[in-house]
Amino acid sequence: MVILVNYIKDVRKFITEWRSKALSIGFVPTMGFLHSGHLQLMKESAKTCDKVVVSIFVNPTQFGPNEDYDKYPRDLKRDLKLCGEVGVDLVFAPPVEEMYPEKTFIKFHVETLADELCGKHRPGHFAGVLQVVAKLFNIVQPDYAFFGKKDAQQLIIIKRMVEELNFPIQIVPVDTVREEDGLAMSSRNTYLSEEERKIAPKFYEALKDAVALLSKIGIEEVKKKTIASLENAGFKPQYVEIVDLKTLQPVGKLEEGKEYMIAGAVFLGTTRLIDNLWFKFKKGRAVLI
Repeated sequence: MVILVNYIKDVRKFITEWRSKALSIGFVPTMGFLHSGHLQLMKESAKTCDKVVVSIFVNPTQFGPNEDYDKYPRDLKRDLKLCGEVGVDLVFAPPVEEMYPEKTFIKFHVETLADELCGKHRPGHFAGVLQVVAKLFNIVQPDYAFFGKKDAQQLIIIKRMVEELNFPIQIVPVDTVREEDGLAMSSRNTYLSEEERKIAPKFYEALKDAVALLSKIGIEEVKKKTIASLENAGFKPQYVEIVDLKTLQPVGKLEEGKEYMIAGAVFLGTTRLIDNLWFKFKKGRAVLI
């Protein structure tokens, strides 16, 4: 049976006990309203580690003033049931005042890695992500932490934070989990109307088509065609970009043997969706990885 705790001192009590028994600890930070993508992270953690900790916390510092913090879906009872079904040992679901008991004076600033993609359109978002993830890492002190590739910019920035600040944690990337029709799983998919849900998988299809085109035409033309395709399907594209997978900087041409990502964000009605595909350029072709 999964254990629910709301306070840092209680998390640390269990962590101390497990450490005394030399048990390995895996960690999956979430904002709750869990779906199969989250559960896959937990399953991977359970395969790798003796104990699995999940946090459920809708972090206010990563939401901008006009974003959906207040309406972000929440269902702790359902989340706890799902966690229990996939072998989670401990759920940490703190109130906001437990994580931020007073004014915060120490904040993160992300150079370069947050300048493009979602970071360009959500100023301060990744600083807020790093703030809460660093706090959670220090509270849980895991050996491994599991993150989905769907949130690729987040994953790469967190991995860089761990490397640069010498956190003794191994970041484990997990492939994007998709619906049968290809739509990347996201808590925000629940915002889609029935008609929008039928359109949504065309986002993934457009990105796949773009990767195939990269062996035939240049990057700028691929981006233009992809944006036009998305608009024709009923989306309002915020961006489509092809970036170096390590630096997250846009590229003008592809180099043999290097790894890249095509990433996009679109609005479908009022719902913002993101998706990406990773690929390597080999012998003049873009090959998904």
